[in-house]
Amino acid sequence: MEPGRVDFPFEPIDVFTTELTLGNPTGLVHGADSLNEDRMAAFARWTSLSKTTLLLEPTTTTANYRVRIFIAGNALSFAGHPMLGSACA
Repeated sequence: MEPGRVDFPFEPIDVFTTELTLGNPTGLVHGADSLNEDRMAAFARWTSLSKTTLLLEPTTTTANYRVRIFIAGNALSFAGHPMLGSACA
């Protein structure tokens, strides 16, 4: 591994289907807490997917995780299929 490089589990997900490539695609990154918003946006651009979600540690005891959603490098406050895909992962 390159010095300074950090690897994150990345999972492409097809939402709304059980058959590969027939659903709405989203990229899912687990454990992205060490990435700042610029790096999250850069990763979303790199995936070239319509939406990329990044899972983070929760900030409250009533949640299991936090989700950040990006499209082409810009953050979204909410998007349906990425939220569903993140919940199922």
